[in-house]
Amino acid sequence: MRTLYQTYETLLQHTTTGFKRYLYKEIMWDNRMIGIIGARGVGKTTMVLQYIKENLDHKKALYVSADDMYFGENRLVDLADEFYRSAGEYLFIDEIHKYPDWSRELKNIYDSFPSLKIVFTGSSVLDILKGSADLSRRAIVYKLHGLSFREYLQLFHNYETDVYSLKQIVNNEVKLKDIIHPLPLFDDYLKRGYYPFGFENEMNIRLGQIIVQTLETDIPQYANLNVGTSRKLKQLLSIIAESVPFKPNFSKISGIIGASRNSLDDYFSYMEKAGLIGQLRNETGGIRGLGKVDKVYLDNTNIIYNLAGEKSNAGNMRETFFFNQMRVRNEVISSKKADFVIDDHTFEIGGKNKQQKQIEKDGKSYVVKDDIEFGYLNVIPLWAFGFSY
Repeated sequence: MRTLYQTYETLLQHTTTGFKRYLYKEIMWDNRMIGIIGARGVGKTTMVLQYIKENLDHKKALYVSADDMYFGENRLVDLADEFYRSAGEYLFIDEIHKYPDWSRELKNIYDSFPSLKIVFTGSSVLDILKGSADLSRRAIVYKLHGLSFREYLQLFHNYETDVYSLKQIVNNEVKLKDIIHPLPLFDDYLKRGYYPFGFENEMNIRLGQIIVQTLETDIPQYANLNVGTSRKLKQLLSIIAESVPFKPNFSKISGIIGASRNSLDDYFSYMEKAGLIGQLRNETGGIRGLGKVDKVYLDNTNIIYNLAGEKSNAGNMRETFFFNQMRVRNEVISSKKADFVIDDHTFEIGGKNKQQKQIEKDGKSYVVKDDIEFGYLNVIPLWAFGFSY
């Protein structure tokens, strides 16, 4: 126990509070049980430690990581009991998915210690989604996405700006007072700006490790798959990374990677839940979110660069960025005439020479262009869609 407290205090001392993720202000921290999920490296641990440092009596709180050696011989519920009897009030458990049978023990802790507030985080989104079903009446679960272009500018370049609504973005109201040329910064964001650890020289190595760990550990453990299946998942990711963009042809893919047609649906679902890909669906029967998959993208542009490098397709990159950024605050579906639909707005994505032939001139259709600094009329720069969160 003493070692846990020492580690906790050391981490607090080294936690900076200058930059906070968008979700920090949105979490209802007073709830009795909170879950925060998200891919490895997006800033969950830092955000939790920032909250403790700025808002709580450190002696009444405790942060632990579920993969600490302490839990090799001790149970979570025993830790909670000792902490509670020591007048503890706030228990923060990081990497909860690394603790066996975590959801059952959290349920017991919740029921046994009514005044104890619990926050847990997990990087293995698959396991958290599976386990949180047992906690559905107890825990409120939030998802933390990677950095928006706006957050990247703040964290990497100390440039602060407002968050803009979709309406403000399509009206070309995004203003960058002190940045004359946003395109070089935008290009850097696409390559390394989605993850806070993009600062590091070994950014691509670390991101590669995250991808491998998700494919070789998270998904196989969740779905009881063998090692051979993880190789097929890697092949799928490489195909998507180099596509223009990727429109699933399951019969063709089955032949390429040697998987059955029925298995492919499951593979795509696992990778989407694990945060490696995003699937763009159409609107079927008026029920959004249940439509047929029209296109498949890698989750973010940093992963594209990591997997495809110079082979990455520009059109795929543009659409991936738009989909990745806009789905955080909006329901994005495919368009029959263009690329995307959000509510009643239609968006066609392209380079600076993109024409308007494919869209309606109805006041709610827009051409989103890469490689332009500023927008005009219904033409909007692609980078502006990175300011929605």
